[in-house]
This record gives sequence, C-alpha cells and structure tokens, in this order.
Amino acid sequence: MDSRSVSNFELKAINAWDKRNFRRGIKSLFLEYCSNSTVHGVKYFGCKRRTLFEKIWWIATFLLSVYGCSRLIQNIYRKWDQTPVIVSFAEKSTPVWQIPFPAVTICPETKALSQYINFTEVYSQMNETYRAEMDDETFDRLRALAQICDSHILRDVPLNQTTDPNVVDLLRNVSMPLEKALFFCRWRRTPGLCTDHFSETITNEGICFTFNSLSAGEMLRVDKLHNDYEYISEKREAPLWSLENGYSENTDMDTYPERVLGAGARAGLYILLNLYEHDTDFICRGPVQGFKILLHPSSEFPQVSKQYYRVPLHQEVIISVKPQMITTSDGLRDYTPEGRQCFFNHERYLRFFKVYTQQNCEMECNTNYTLHKCGCVKFSMMRDNLTDVCGASMIDCYNEAEDELLEEDVKYMVNKTRDFRARCNCLPACTSIQYDAEISQADLDWKSLFAAYRTPLDDEPGVQFARLTIYFKEAQFITSKRSELYGLTDFLANCGGLLGLFMGVSLLSLAELFYFCTIRPFTILRMLRVKRRESNAIFPPPIEVKSKEF
Repeated sequence: MDSRSVSNFELKAINAWDKRNFRRGIKSLFLEYCSNSTVHGVKYFGCKRRTLFEKIWWIATFLLSVYGCSRLIQNIYRKWDQTPVIVSFAEKSTPVWQIPFPAVTICPETKALSQYINFTEVYSQMNETYRAEMDDETFDRLRALAQICDSHILRDVPLNQTTDPNVVDLLRNVSMPLEKALFFCRWRRTPGLCTDHFSETITNEGICFTFNSLSAGEMLRVDKLHNDYEYISEKREAPLWSLENGYSENTDMDTYPERVLGAGARAGLYILLNLYEHDTDFICRGPVQGFKILLHPSSEFPQVSKQYYRVPLHQEVIISVKPQMITTSDGLRDYTPEGRQCFFNHERYLRFFKVYTQQNCEMECNTNYTLHKCGCVKFSMMRDNLTDVCGASMIDCYNEAEDELLEEDVKYMVNKTRDFRARCNCLPACTSIQYDAEISQADLDWKSLFAAYRTPLDDEPGVQFARLTIYFKEAQFITSKRSELYGLTDFLANCGGLLGLFMGVSLLSLAELFYFCTIRPFTILRMLRVKRRESNAIFPPPIEVKSKEF
C-alpha cells in the first residue's frame, strides 16, 4: 500500500470519530497499522486484494506462530527463573597462602582425671542404695559427665536434675588441662608450647582445644550471650581477614588466622598428644581411647560429634588436607538468596553469630528447636541470660530434639509451613571453605624413641602418646565459583531470536505496536479537534434569535 492509502485510512478514522462512529474509527486505525506493520504476515489481514480464505489462512498461521513462540519463551523464562546459577571451576588455581590453615579442634576421649572422679568405679557401684553413700560433689560431677559420656550409660539411673548452671565449671575442673593433653607442638618448623597456639573451647564433646580459631568477639555476638562462661577462650584477633574477602593485600605472613606458604609436612602442624594410663576410662566413651579431631574453617564454631577423625593412642596419624572453596561472582549479588541458593554475610542475620556459615546457622536452629521442645538447651549451645542449661535428666530430651529436627524435612515434605528446619532457612554461605582429608596411620613406638634419646619419663608416669601431623597436600587448589548461567541479557537475546524466527518481530516492532495503541489514537483525536476548530472559523454556527412575547 502506498502513502495515499495511508492518508485515506487516517481521513477515514478522523471522519468516523467526528461522526461518533468509534467502531469504524478503530477499524481504520487497525487497517493503518496492518498496512505499515513490520511484523510478518500482519499486512495481509487488512489487504482488500486478498480473499476471505487467504485472510483466514494468514490469521491462523500468525496465531500458530504466536503460540509456538510463546511456549518456547515460557520454557526460556522457566530456565531463567529456576536455574540462573551454575557452579563451575574457576579460571585460575588458588595458592594455599590465600586461605587460612584449617582450624583444628582436638577433644580427648578421657573426659575426667581419675583423681577427681573414677567414672568406671562409680558406675560399677551404682545401685539404689549407693546414692546415700555418695557425697554431693561426686554426684554433681557424675551428672556433669553424663552429658558428655555415651547417652545410654546412665539412662536408667535417676539423676534428678532438670537444669544445671554449673555443668561447665564442673567439667572444666575434672578435665585434662591443655598443657598435659598436648605435650609438644611444632608449627611451620618452629617448636614451641602448645599453649601458644591452642585455646580452650566449649563443644558438645566437653572441654576441647582449638588451633587457629577466630576470637569470641569476632565470631559471636558476645552482647547477646550469657555471662556464666566463655565458649571460646581465644583472644587473638583477625582484623586483616574475613571469610568473604580473604586476606587484605598488605597482610604479612605473621597475621592471624595462621596460614602457610606451601604444601608438605614441613609447612604444617605437628602435635604430640598424651593421655595418662591411670586416667583411661572404658565406660564413659567406649573401647577406643585417644582423641577426636575436627578440621573446620576459622569462622565456624566446632561441632565435633557430627564429623571427626580419630587419633588412637600409640599411633601416628598423618592428615593431608585438600581445601574445597566455593566463591560467588559479583554479578549474582542482585539476585535473591533463593535464586542463587546462598547467603552473603550481611543478608542473613544470626542471633548469636556475627559470621554466617551454614553450620553456624544450623547450630542456632538446633538451639532454638531444643529450647522450644525441652525448655532448656545443652551447655555447648549458645544462649542468653534468660535461658536455662539442661541438666542430666534432660539428656534424652535434647538428643531426641536433634533427631526430630533432622526428620522435619522428610516429615513435612509437602507442607513446608510446619517444617521448623525449613523455616530456619540455612542456605550455604556464598563464600565457603571446607577441608577434605586423606589419612595415613602407623604404629608409634614412642617408648623406643625416648629410650634411644635416653630421655626418662619418670616425671610423667603412665604417659601414652599419639602423634598427629596436618599439612596441605598441594600448594595450589582449584576453586569452584557460582556464576550467572542465564542472565537477563541472555533471556532477552533468546526471546528476541525466537520472536524474529517465528514472527519477524524486533524491539522496534514492539515499539511500533505500542505507538499504534497509545500515541496514534491521541494524535488522531488532536487532528480531529484541529479540523473542528478550522471548520468553525470558516463556517461559524448560526445565531439563534428568540422572539419576544407580547
């Protein structure tokens, strides 16, 4: 159609609206759009040279194209909405000096020194009449140890204790001190006292010792916690490191948390562990004597009972560490946490932790559920001044609460509103580190070693040694990275490709449709007003003269 036909459509529309025939005016506007549209096939809708059959065929073909294009765009949108993130390997490997050496938490299996309480002897004499013969101090220590011994040991014994605010003090008084349990340490080829590297930590295994952990002030919200005892006794601070940003550029090698320059045992941690034979107890913790070892990030509170490695007595254990690190690209910061499936530290507030990690969040979730079910929490759980510490009579309650919380996801798979664990919303942290390990083990003939050095151990009767070495296996490792798999640009590009393939539609075609639906009608109305004004100027309306009545 030529320009004259366009003018005819415009004049027809103006005349139709001038005569209050809106239906005909809209039809003229539609025909004008058809004659000028860049969308394929639309120009045949209003062409007078086409028969009715041809018009119906083109309309049907156009609608089929619209349907097919819409279905494919729907699939693209679903992919963009549900799977926008991909986890892939980073372009470059990461040297181990860019991350902290793993925090190492060591928990002795000997929970009490025999000079304070002989758990085996007390257990063997336990009967209905024995309580009357037991002094209160021994009975209090027994109830405190019941919370870190195997839970079935004293299940049928009436301990009569709902809350126990002094349990940590009792455990600390009877446990093996750090300087006795950790006999000798060497860090990066420099020998020294273990007390210079390790600090006491209150865990679900009782009194443990941690290397390379953040201080309580940097990991925990100390102002929200009670004042009865400290969970972490580490005082060294880490102002030049954070989990999301790593070490600052101006950080030297002597910073905290500790790090190493390379791989191998010479650049790692060496510990000589010790338990005394006369303190050995096989009732409280079972037949395997030695230590439990947990490797975890410096910003994560240790939960030793969940996952650990064993270091038996008279054995040497070598742990070769392989870091697994996941980072998140800055392009995903504008996504919702549910979309990228992770939280940045500022996005997820924890009541008792300053640093968000999935383990810290799950620990707080377990604490809240235990408080909800039992009315108290275990001594190793974070709490405020208004929350009670569970006593020995509540051991089954808080153990069952932990098991029930794990069942919530399966139990309420359909109705997530009742799922307490789902409401905790403990997604992974957007930057996370975990330390996988390869372990080798051999017999440790420490008696022959000391005899060869002609070093008597008369001052330490009954010692039983084990040796632990921890180091990075390789000097570099491959980091995984969350990045944008399908962004807004990709979505628009694919939509544009489908629209062009099926209908010949571009962005200007959409602008053209918007123009004919909005701007063009108002333009025609304006021209109609101009036409009326000009006609009134040339042919003024007649003046009506009213006759006077006599």
